[in-house]
Amino acid sequence: MIALLTACASSPHRRETTYKASHSALADLPPRAPSAASAGEANDILFRAIGLVGTPYRWGGNTPTGGFDCSGLVDYIYRTAAGISLPRTSHAMASMHARKVKRMTQLASGDLVFFDIGGSISHVGVYVGKGRFVHAPNSGGTVRLDDIDGPYWGDHFAYGKRVLD
Repeated sequence: MIALLTACASSPHRRETTYKASHSALADLPPRAPSAASAGEANDILFRAIGLVGTPYRWGGNTPTGGFDCSGLVDYIYRTAAGISLPRTSHAMASMHARKVKRMTQLASGDLVFFDIGGSISHVGVYVGKGRFVHAPNSGGTVRLDDIDGPYWGDHFAYGKRVLD
């Protein structure tokens, strides 16, 4: 139970600056899709993820009307856009069988992105491309789009997982 309480809530409580997409050093890389066979699913996931920006954060939340925590958001996106059910926690998602992507420069749109905060995986989001990811960062906030290589998230990035291949 303690691990669930820290999941998605351990990101900073200070107000982070959200930069324009051109701020990310990854913004100039060519877009990368997971594979030709899953490009349509990746597009559906991106549109669903971006459409949820602004939804309130709620610990344990997994619907647009009730709000989202990080893993509830990611599961909702994949389940409704691609018909793929994911484990309930960021830690369990990180442990599932899928291709690991170790470098930010190799991420493809639709990849899950994991963050090590406090010594273990405790946050997850969806990479949308151009150095940006959608996530539900913390209590009192909303689902948002951030630079994956920004000052906070870049320091805590652990790896990605390619679910769509």
